[in-house]
Amino acid sequence: MIYLYDGTFDGFLTCVYEHYYSEKADGICPPGAYQPDMLAASRRVHTDEGKAGKVETAIIGKISPYAFARIYRVYRTSTDGKEMMLLNYLRFCFKRGPGAAFLHSHPLVHPVARAEQKIGNEVHRLCGLIRFSSVSAPAGEGAAQTEILYARVSPDHEALEFLAPHFADRFKNEPFIIHDTKRGRAVFAWQRRWHLSDFTEQDAATLASTAREEAYRSLWRNYFDTMAIKERTNPRCQRNLMPARYWENLPEMQLR
Repeated sequence: MIYLYDGTFDGFLTCVYEHYYSEKADGICPPGAYQPDMLAASRRVHTDEGKAGKVETAIIGKISPYAFARIYRVYRTSTDGKEMMLLNYLRFCFKRGPGAAFLHSHPLVHPVARAEQKIGNEVHRLCGLIRFSSVSAPAGEGAAQTEILYARVSPDHEALEFLAPHFADRFKNEPFIIHDTKRGRAVFAWQRRWHLSDFTEQDAATLASTAREEAYRSLWRNYFDTMAIKERTNPRCQRNLMPARYWENLPEMQLR
């Protein structure tokens, strides 16, 4: 049976529940990914928070909280076929117990550990590569404009909620927005509290650069150029530590 679900994490957990209590899943497909096959039956699975909660409780209780956290992180990656990869991983862990999650060379564990490492590496890299701009949000009539820190990112994976705690702690008293332009989502934070919401390019266009922003950018570019040692320039090393796919959002890598 091919399960068709809504592309949410709770929807995926509902499919896991159906696999165990209804009919075994031969595939789990999010919206737009399913190619009809006359030889394979399919069924739409509606997200059920109760069923999803039971699966979460089972994973935490019978395997470990770490296993559940790993599954959630991997689900947030852009890995092709991640649903069946995670289902097979869960089946193996339920049979073998908590220690199964650490059998990293096992063919059912290795791809999950690899995917987890990929999103972990990206989050770690972005913590050092995100550049904030000083912008002002639209204000009501007679109200003073509010200065906000705004950053654009285009990560390979859904990394926003893993980045949010780091920056919410770093900028305790400054409101900020980190905008994932690839997915049309953003994290909004202030005073250590944050939440995720849809945020389009049209929404971003309502934010205006402050008078100080260009001065900040100029200072940052000058610092980048001044601190560089031309004789020790190593483009290959630079691309390894600061991949070119992130450069479009780095002021120091734009034309100066």
